[in-house]
Amino acid sequence: MTHTPAELFASAAPFYAQYRPGYDPRLYALLRERRILHPAATVLDLGAGTGEIALTIADDVAHVHAVDPEPGMLAEGQRAAAERGITNITWTVGDSTTLPDLDLPPIDVATIGKAFHWMNRAQTLTDLDRLIAPGGILLIVSDGHPEQRPHDPWEAVAAEVRARYLGPARRAGSGTYEHPEQGHQEILASSPFAEAETYRWDRTIPRTLDDLIGLTFSFSFSTPALFGDQVNAYETDLRAALLAHQPDGQFTETIHTEALITTRP
Repeated sequence: MTHTPAELFASAAPFYAQYRPGYDPRLYALLRERRILHPAATVLDLGAGTGEIALTIADDVAHVHAVDPEPGMLAEGQRAAAERGITNITWTVGDSTTLPDLDLPPIDVATIGKAFHWMNRAQTLTDLDRLIAPGGILLIVSDGHPEQRPHDPWEAVAAEVRARYLGPARRAGSGTYEHPEQGHQEILASSPFAEAETYRWDRTIPRTLDDLIGLTFSFSFSTPALFGDQVNAYETDLRAALLAHQPDGQFTETIHTEALITTRP
């Protein structure tokens, strides 16, 4: 069974909006303390998804242009913005390849969350160099390289169940996914945004069994669309395996946030 990226992310959108924990609050405190976020700032949130960054910073800036290729993701963000009374976010269907065609104004701050690894990173940085105003900020946020970030014991349990249904390789659309060998820092080093500061934070949050089920459905490599008509069987098996691992159904998740901040010359 093959799926387009749009189908995969569309099926993940409601789970992404509800179950993703968000980046560390200390990241946003740092951005406010350094005045990277300020009332006059125009922000581009590229690969905005459901608005994880855009919704958090909207009250701190003049306007946010939230850009994502998946309309379902943006719809979740728009719904959340309406519920919170946030009116200064423009939600635009697009991606890193369409940046030159989006008719964006000069950008003071560009943010990219857990989407940079999906992009042609070198070309994206070239295009952002044309969009970001001199002295403007590029912020790249992720949870770090999979081999270097902390992992919780339940993740291995979930991976084993997933492998029974989808095979051992991480899925991505009609193929498989391998994390880029070059880190974000290495790509930045040969770009106009070479001087990057790196910040890292860890925190641990409680998770219920339902939380973990929803969280796994938010991942690109285990979205509901990937399982097709086996999705209910997968969920049943995953619940059983997680409860066998942790009978009280109470788990924790370690959240690793890694931020690269660089100023455009």
